[in-house]
Amino acid sequence: MNTNKIIYWVTTVLMCLIFAFSAGMYILRYDMIAEYFPTLGFPSWVVAPLAAVKILGIIAVLTNKLKVLTEWAYAGFFFDAVLAFGAHHMAQDGGGMVATVAIIATVISRIMLKFRY
Repeated sequence: MNTNKIIYWVTTVLMCLIFAFSAGMYILRYDMIAEYFPTLGFPSWVVAPLAAVKILGIIAVLTNKLKVLTEWAYAGFFFDAVLAFGAHHMAQDGGGMVATVAIIATVISRIMLKFRY
């Protein structure tokens, strides 16, 4: 395995783990997250759809069957992480570090996508 593939897989797995963890929290701790979302400036009803879309996005990125879905998943992950960073920064709750890692991992994973095979 060459360096480009290693970088792709490390960043992709990190990105997927971050979004899988957040989706898991949204599902397993729904009430707590639904209460917390309004403090970040988001409506609580968005928690369940966001969890579902994150899971579908992970599947789209890891399978890479339809290029359009893969691109949309990367875009969704990027915008989700940017919005999360902004929300945590505005709330001053210290949660922006994970969002920063997610942004970096998403960008690098997408750039290195062409080296997947």
